[in-house]
Amino acid sequence: MKTVVVGLSGGVDSSVSAYLLKEAGYNVIGLFMKNWHDDSVTISDDCPWLDDSNDAMLVAEKLGIPFQTVDLSVEYKDRIVDYMFREYEMGRTPNPDVLCNREIKFDVFMKIALELGADFVATGHYCQKGEVEVDGKPIYQLLAGADDNKDQSYFLCQLSQDQLAKTLFPIGHLQKSEVRKIAKAENLVTADKKDSQGLCFIGKVRLPDFLQQQLKPKEGVIVEITSEKAQEKIDILQSENRSSVAVAITDVAALAQKPKYRVTDGRIVGKHQGAHYFTKGQRKGLAVGGTPEPLFVIDTDVEENVIYTGQGKDHPGLLRSALYVQESEIHYIREDLELQIGETREVEARIRYRQPLVKAWLHKTEVGLYVSFDEPQAAISEGQFVAWYNGNECLGSGVIS
Repeated sequence: MKTVVVGLSGGVDSSVSAYLLKEAGYNVIGLFMKNWHDDSVTISDDCPWLDDSNDAMLVAEKLGIPFQTVDLSVEYKDRIVDYMFREYEMGRTPNPDVLCNREIKFDVFMKIALELGADFVATGHYCQKGEVEVDGKPIYQLLAGADDNKDQSYFLCQLSQDQLAKTLFPIGHLQKSEVRKIAKAENLVTADKKDSQGLCFIGKVRLPDFLQQQLKPKEGVIVEITSEKAQEKIDILQSENRSSVAVAITDVAALAQKPKYRVTDGRIVGKHQGAHYFTKGQRKGLAVGGTPEPLFVIDTDVEENVIYTGQGKDHPGLLRSALYVQESEIHYIREDLELQIGETREVEARIRYRQPLVKAWLHKTEVGLYVSFDEPQAAISEGQFVAWYNGNECLGSGVIS
């Protein structure tokens, strides 16, 4: 009998995962990860870890499976929380959920599970695992979940072949409504529990409060850039970077660059308490009114402590047709499909969770990877992940530079 350690989070998805695995004949062990102790920045009653732990224990008792709690708060702080602070301090937009899966759930947690004698680790993610044979060897696939509204393959876009080999996704073939129906039929305490929101393992937080633990307030100015000025800078930047040699790739490299704004390029419309608290595409929290269209953050300069904004979601400063991933940040789930220098491949891609897949091209160069899009993308943010697909299979990903 194969042993599976299920990451019981105290939610309905992992609860039903444990139930389905037990019904399938596995020896199931429930393990709850305690990764956060500081409730001071958590919004009350919005995913407190103690309630989640109790619910996970009740589910384990109902299913008659062993249950343990493991404290991974030290590893979580080192690998996720400190990473978030560093990224925001540099003016980048981190994605802790992607890193949490790569560094905590499918690394630290998986190693603990394997030490307990597990053959597999299972989670309640809405994605599926496939397998193909290439040159006589098994290659594991990360496939989208059957429920289009809940597909979480983007959050797992940094997984490796070794991690996928030891992972099961018991509910990936189900719709969310089916998962809740199963939970109700089995009288699981989590059947009607709301889905958790916010940071992985922390819950919904007051982000400014969270960041102010280490990033102190610093007053600066908010500058509005007109659409005409932004477009002028983009046109100049692209014309300067085009050459008659290797036109295709220099064009893509030019499209991936962003203009550098100065305070004198626009007009000061307000003040803020720290450029590192804001991200590209952000609309709320600017506290600037009186404009015909809403203001959006089009860029931040943490060194000069300036926020640059533009009116309307179609402002050219928000849009880019390409992005760049450094060589060291390229990750292939399908290592057999790794691009060689000079190679281009048509794919579909997304730059954020729940964004519909869009047509894109990968361009491999000596210095990294460029991703160009059929249509300009809004608020491409350094520090976020771009994930690329072939149909419903996630092939790889990279951190946007």
